[in-house]
Amino acid sequence: MRRALPVVPAVLVPFVGVLLLATSACGIRATTVPVDVGAAPSRVSCDTQEQPSGVQGFRATVELVCGSQLVGVERVVPVPEKKLVRDPLAMVAQALLEALERTPTTEERDAGFTSEVPVGLSAGAPRAGDPAGTVRLSRKPEDLPPVALSQIVCTLAGSEALKATPGPVTLGGPDADPPRTWECTEAVRSRPESVPTLGELVRPTPTPS
Repeated sequence: MRRALPVVPAVLVPFVGVLLLATSACGIRATTVPVDVGAAPSRVSCDTQEQPSGVQGFRATVELVCGSQLVGVERVVPVPEKKLVRDPLAMVAQALLEALERTPTTEERDAGFTSEVPVGLSAGAPRAGDPAGTVRLSRKPEDLPPVALSQIVCTLAGSEALKATPGPVTLGGPDADPPRTWECTEAVRSRPESVPTLGELVRPTPTPS
């Protein structure tokens, strides 16, 4: 039986209330994926217990590394305080990034989980002319370690709080370069060291004169 989610602080309701409430009723895929990474002493379970519900936030599946592949871990992701409240999608993306940056719990480490996402990476709102739903990162996606980029792409691509339906994500860097579309495929999940499917540059739509 699922535990009821804690209530999101009232100050955030005008911005993300609908998104956060929607996630409480959505199913999350199972995270039990036994992975054999070698001989018996190095075998890891890639399985964790459900996180206690004493955290204010929303449920999400965060993609961590286990057994040299990506495995989703269900967490209650805290909403960042006083950050990006003017752009609800950027705020959700920031919360997911912080969850990826956080050191896995002792239980998660014992189960074989790690994260390659560097600390300090942040998410921002799209620039003028960017496609709807674009997330601008504080570093160019292409400059991130491939495994870290795979974790970010697959976490954002599957987020029900960030997107109405799972699918490709559009990411850009902090400069004026056009963003690109990235896709989380089974090949990326099984070999996260490979660069995720890289879409064409997303050019701004010309404004009619």
